Amino acid sequence: MLDKKIVNTILNFQKNEITEHAVYKGLAKRTKGKNSEVLKRIANDELRHYNEWKKITGVDAYIDSFSAFKYSLISIIFGLTFAIKIMERGEKRAEEVYSHLVNNLPEAEKILCDEVEHEKLLVEMIDEEKIGYISSMVLGLNDALVELTGALAGFTFALQNSRLIGAAGLITGIAASLSMSASEYLSQKSEKEDRNPLRASFYTGISYVLTVLLLTTPYFVFENYYLSLAVTVLDAVLIIFVFSFFVAVVKELSFKKMFFEILSISLGVAAVSFIIGWITREVINIEI
Repeated sequence: MLDKKIVNTILNFQKNEITEHAVYKGLAKRTKGKNSEVLKRIANDELRHYNEWKKITGVDAYIDSFSAFKYSLISIIFGLTFAIKIMERGEKRAEEVYSHLVNNLPEAEKILCDEVEHEKLLVEMIDEEKIGYISSMVLGLNDALVELTGALAGFTFALQNSRLIGAAGLITGIAASLSMSASEYLSQKSEKEDRNPLRASFYTGISYVLTVLLLTTPYFVFENYYLSLAVTVLDAVLIIFVFSFFVAVVKELSFKKMFFEILSISLGVAAVSFIIGWITREVINIEI
């Protein structure tokens, strides 16, 4: 007779398995080629695990609709790879609990081995185009954050006019994005790697332009240029947070290290640029 606590734990696993079965099945339908086949296999494995747990508990478990919807939405917004990696994190936590059940349930060991195999399959099956161009996106986003946050901080004190600052930042940012895209194209072409130079330049440029639009928008919304700068800095922090988390999950890197590294560089440059803007205004005596 199993302990009630163990039974409740198994029921949670059972619910997770049937939920993940539904998620993987849904992802397989929206995916083509090899990825779809692997996802179908994993979906079937999850269903088998569910049935194995059901034999022990004798109870039906139902899909966690919210979790299923959440992972499906994540895959649509952030891509298949990100959604799978997030689910992997849950499986790794489950593995730690599985190991405590092995002594009481021999079946748990087999399921644990299957979960380990899932992780290997998931890592090997990733074939999402934009993931292969993450370095290009990082290049565009980092450059835009560092350069434009600094430029806007300098313009804020030097020009002291929200619309003028926003226009100057927008022009500077768009010009810089074109320059960065061209540089990435030439860089990839000269290195002769597997990545398509045109696509690499596109991902660099689009990440740069989107960052420029997010950072300059406050200057067209608020009249007070210091308030605009404050909102721009908050935008920059939010962009850094989201992108750092995305890259950390997909590439299995340290989120904290990446976040604080990009944040310190961007805000450091912004602070220095703000001081340069103040000095420029005082020395040149700009009046607008």
